[in-house]
Amino acid sequence: MRGQVFYEKDRPRFAPDWIQTFPVPRRAGGPHIQYIRINDLATLVWCANAASLELHPFLHRAPHIQQPTSVVFDLDPGEGADIRTCAQVAFLLKDVLARVALQSFAKLSGSKGIQVYVPLNTGVAYAATQPFARALAQLLAQEHPKLIVARMAKSERTQKVFIDWSQNSDFQTTVGVYSLRAKRDRPFVSMPVAWDELERALQTRNTEGLCFEPEAALARLSEIGDLFAPVQALEQALPQSRRRAPVAPASAPLPLRLSPAQSAPPFSPESPSFAGA
Repeated sequence: MRGQVFYEKDRPRFAPDWIQTFPVPRRAGGPHIQYIRINDLATLVWCANAASLELHPFLHRAPHIQQPTSVVFDLDPGEGADIRTCAQVAFLLKDVLARVALQSFAKLSGSKGIQVYVPLNTGVAYAATQPFARALAQLLAQEHPKLIVARMAKSERTQKVFIDWSQNSDFQTTVGVYSLRAKRDRPFVSMPVAWDELERALQTRNTEGLCFEPEAALARLSEIGDLFAPVQALEQALPQSRRRAPVAPASAPLPLRLSPAQSAPPFSPESPSFAGA
């Protein structure tokens, strides 16, 4: 079915009583938004039956709505750029993050871009993560002006990739891992990918392996497991100079000092993992 749509954030009136919610203040004031907490399989199935094709969670978990569990960089290709261009930028992000001892993980958006996640899981606030993300995006845009843009204006994105750092806000959401995308008649899946898979796509110029329909996504998950699990469990700290940085206006440049290149500590598969909304 095609036509006009709208996105309902509040728990609908027809939801059963056992559906749990958490109140989130509205930016414009008024009654709090009662967001559904998808903390179990039954709630997830109910949401699917209610035609919630796409799931876009916050970066935080209730009740700690000022503490993101990750930093995310949303790589959005402009006209003339594509997912391979996004992969180039993803590797630039990965390299600069490794220089400040931060591991990162890639996820296909299920549409046309890539997201790079930096797991934190340490109780840091958005007041530190957003300026860090913006500073890094601006740094890469300065170093690679023909490839990257860090400003919102779509007119500047032709043949470039926009690094959307603004996702790191308490009111922003990012498409969830393994969510379907309502972009085509046949939906693709927002799927985590290994860095060597992105590297092969760049080297071979073949991006067919970067698109997953539902059946292929399920088969892949069964075969190789959850590549996104470290994002849920790995604890990392932002560079100390950015931990308490205030959120500055978007027009103000934020320099980011990088230490010499160094290897990030490896993720241990024995680290505890957990799930939640």
